[in-house]
Amino acid sequence: MNDELVFYTHPMSRGRIARWMLEEVGQPYRTEVLDFATSMKGPDYLAINPMGKVPAIRHGGTVVTESAAICAYLADAFPQARLAPPPQSPLRGPYYRWLFFCAGPVEAAVTNQALGISVPEDRRRMVGYGTLAEVLDVLETAVSGDGYVAGDDFTAADVYVGSQLAWGMMFGTIEKRPAYQRYVQRLTSRPAAARAQRIDDELGAALKAGKAG
Repeated sequence: MNDELVFYTHPMSRGRIARWMLEEVGQPYRTEVLDFATSMKGPDYLAINPMGKVPAIRHGGTVVTESAAICAYLADAFPQARLAPPPQSPLRGPYYRWLFFCAGPVEAAVTNQALGISVPEDRRRMVGYGTLAEVLDVLETAVSGDGYVAGDDFTAADVYVGSQLAWGMMFGTIEKRPAYQRYVQRLTSRPAAARAQRIDDELGAALKAGKAG
């Protein structure tokens, strides 16, 4: 059975989230770097992801898109990495909760704020997140302790939550609250996180140099 793991990405994209997760999993994978304007919209890749966006993975005959789904899939596909609570564990609930809270309310609230979209007060129930301030306050409670979002052990949920916070604080779409900064610092000091960042930084520099040349 062909169980090759292929990663479709671009170093300046949400592919950095999936890269970090792949490095945490520690399984061999092959990287396919796509260009936003050409190969990402070409027929070969559209057969993988009709949205024409990265990241995506192909594991044997299984295709997974969307960063949160990739994190969850890889954690379950490679349980030896211990990146998800066991299915019957009471920590499975918080694991799912914060993983998809960031993929849903946080992503939507931050994106709307960045686009200058103001939701009228009487329509806030329609958007599913209320206000950005409410979302960020709730998220702060999840990362304020000494552990992780699903107990004492680091999981795939931390990869996704930490990536959202790190990216948002870097670009000013999420305010730099002390609890966020402490949490992100702990996560980014992990060897796999540093390794993933180095790989994508070097790849991005090589792509930039190639275009300049």
